[in-house]
Amino acid sequence: MYAVIGLFDEQTELLIKTIWRELQERSISFYAEEIVDRRPHMTIANHNNLDKIEFVNEMDKFYEDKPVVHFLLNSIGSFLNSGALYFAPAVTEQLTNLHSTHHQHFGKFNDIPDSLYAPGNWTPHCTIANRLSEQKLEEAFKYCLKRTANITGHIAEIALIELVDKRNVPEIYSKRLILV
Repeated sequence: MYAVIGLFDEQTELLIKTIWRELQERSISFYAEEIVDRRPHMTIANHNNLDKIEFVNEMDKFYEDKPVVHFLLNSIGSFLNSGALYFAPAVTEQLTNLHSTHHQHFGKFNDIPDSLYAPGNWTPHCTIANRLSEQKLEEAFKYCLKRTANITGHIAEIALIELVDKRNVPEIYSKRLILV
């Protein structure tokens, strides 16, 4: 399985990683340790199978002149019956444009028509914790609610990752966006 993700600017990435570490230190969530070298991100698309060379070539061309996407993480949420906690951005035209133009351009690679990342199904988010018990989810929510104010940042690069196994999700390719 593969995913296309938006990676954050250094300052925002560091802040999210700090929150992950603090949740770990409090024995609330070990999300950051579940995957080697996990980075904070927003998932844009996912695929079961890909011709990696063709896809990377298309990514390189498509994202050549694309600007960074600014965001404001201003809410905390959870997917129903998932034990997941996430920060959600204000849904802006710039963010939805990134998502929709990606899916329009890469439509021929769509092999998961009912994907949670497909247009009409997508809930943009940055996962903070996952697979928590109800008690731990409540603890994580309360901690994050008081831990930080709104987080401003930007998607600085677009990456293709491959889910090799439960702990190994290497970055296959990434393309930096233009800072304007």
